[in-house]
Amino acid sequence: MADLQLQGICKAGSGDAIITLLNVSKSFVTGKRTIQALDNLSARVQGCMITGLVGPDGSGKTTLMRLIAGLLEPDKGTVTALGRDATAESLLVQASIGYMPQRFGLYEDLSVSENLNLYADLQGVPGDARQDRFQELMHMTGLGPFVSRLAGRLSGGMKQKLGLACTLVRSPQLLLLDEPTVGVDPVSRRELWSIVSRLVREEGMSVLLSTSYLDEAENCTEVIMMFEGQILGQDRPAKFSSTMEGRTFTVSVPDMKGRILQKKLLLREDVTDAIVQGDRVRLVMRTQGNPDASALVPGAPDITLRPVQPRFEDAFISVLRQQRSARITDREADMKPGPSPGGNGGNVIEVKNLKRRFGDFYAVKGVTFSVERGEVFGLLGPNGAGKSTTFRILCGLLPPTEGMLSVAGHDLRRAPSAARAHIGYMSQKFSLYGNLSVRENLRFFISVYGFTGNAGQKKIQWALDQFELGDYAESTSNDLSLGHKQRLAMACSLMHEPDILFLDEHTSGVDPLARREFWHRINALAEQGVTVLVTTHFMEEADYCDRLAIMTAGEVLALGTPAEIKSGVRSAEIPEPTMEDAFISLIQTSARGERSS
Repeated sequence: MADLQLQGICKAGSGDAIITLLNVSKSFVTGKRTIQALDNLSARVQGCMITGLVGPDGSGKTTLMRLIAGLLEPDKGTVTALGRDATAESLLVQASIGYMPQRFGLYEDLSVSENLNLYADLQGVPGDARQDRFQELMHMTGLGPFVSRLAGRLSGGMKQKLGLACTLVRSPQLLLLDEPTVGVDPVSRRELWSIVSRLVREEGMSVLLSTSYLDEAENCTEVIMMFEGQILGQDRPAKFSSTMEGRTFTVSVPDMKGRILQKKLLLREDVTDAIVQGDRVRLVMRTQGNPDASALVPGAPDITLRPVQPRFEDAFISVLRQQRSARITDREADMKPGPSPGGNGGNVIEVKNLKRRFGDFYAVKGVTFSVERGEVFGLLGPNGAGKSTTFRILCGLLPPTEGMLSVAGHDLRRAPSAARAHIGYMSQKFSLYGNLSVRENLRFFISVYGFTGNAGQKKIQWALDQFELGDYAESTSNDLSLGHKQRLAMACSLMHEPDILFLDEHTSGVDPLARREFWHRINALAEQGVTVLVTTHFMEEADYCDRLAIMTAGEVLALGTPAEIKSGVRSAEIPEPTMEDAFISLIQTSARGERSS
């Protein structure tokens, strides 16, 4: 994303601190555990700009925002927002701020305009001031043509924009946005960022925004990096990036898959990070200096090593690795996948002319693709493209309207139960039993798969060990951080040793370290012959896939390897397109074609 220039009217006054935190601590008791969410935290947030809040799951970002909004009281310390004590004067603070939490409460049975009017009522906006403000908000968010549509029928990106519009029905001095772009596609993310930057530039707002997308953090004027309730640093993103000079490279080896190369590099003690970027791996070393290319991957022919500019994400991962003393280790031997039907190779999923209709609306229109054993296959597309519908059909959870579907050698239209026995499924939203403990959830799912007694106990212990859930075994699932909820969900999907694993937005909202851990597990499964289908809005994750299908409006726009799809949009303006560049180009070209037809 391009750097945002945010200069304009400032409601707070140039250089004023819009938020002040002094020795703030906050803890919560969950079951028998006490969680220290914030630990003697102090900071000042300047007004008239976007300040980013980043950190791993459980670092205290949401708790901090709720304290600033006057929705929680600190155990000790003071929180000041807009010059007022957020605890003693919480109602006055709330009257001057806008707060959009991670799960904004839209009323899905009400239309767009009815939601706006409801929130205007709640915020005391007089009737004669609404029309102009609503019109401005609808123009800003692009929701003007949809004012009569029910909120429940909007795409994920449109819901987020409506949530932002409802937060802004009364123009606030301070806007708090907690993960506003989680679960939305790259096109919608750019649109939301354009809206937020315009609010700062034209309306003089101050914005505190938490995000798990580290490319978004580079758009902020300042970034606050948090870990375990404390602040590790606060500065301009470029300042963080500059600490990584001389430590960042790309590595490539002919005829070696990116994920195999990544695995070899991550096992080295002198490597901080390695992520797949198409046929290359982006490498972050622990120290400055050019490493010996031949020593990085011993025995590899024609290894190519090139220095690249550091990014904020490199600094973020480096700092977190130091704090956690954590490195990704080789867990491959513990994944224990079951044998895949059909022997080595061959298609284990075949889809021909798949269609799914809801009334007069086609969510999926004639989709065709196949997936080989041991392949990581990605389904990408904007919100509402039909990805999750396709997933649910392939898992046997939703019948197709038309088309041929074969999964693990079974015709889904004739023998869905037989196919489901070979499938593991992790849904986009946490779908386990929130009132049960981690151990109780594992026990329930393993019993559903028919494992009892000693065999069942071994499976449960495997899941607790493999996904590092032992310390949380007796914790209620609802009380887990998002990252640990996702670990539990993935463990439950793998306990019966499926041949095919469906992951629907499995890393949505989790921090970058957790995403890396998930993909290490996925790659290990693929290397052992498990077929993996994944949907994601993180475009860098698309580079981990062997092949991709990019969908929009229920149809496939492009099908091929990441390199093939990126090469299809290469131009003089974009000589080295990223996957995000390719995705946005394809979606926008399709949209222009629809408008002209």
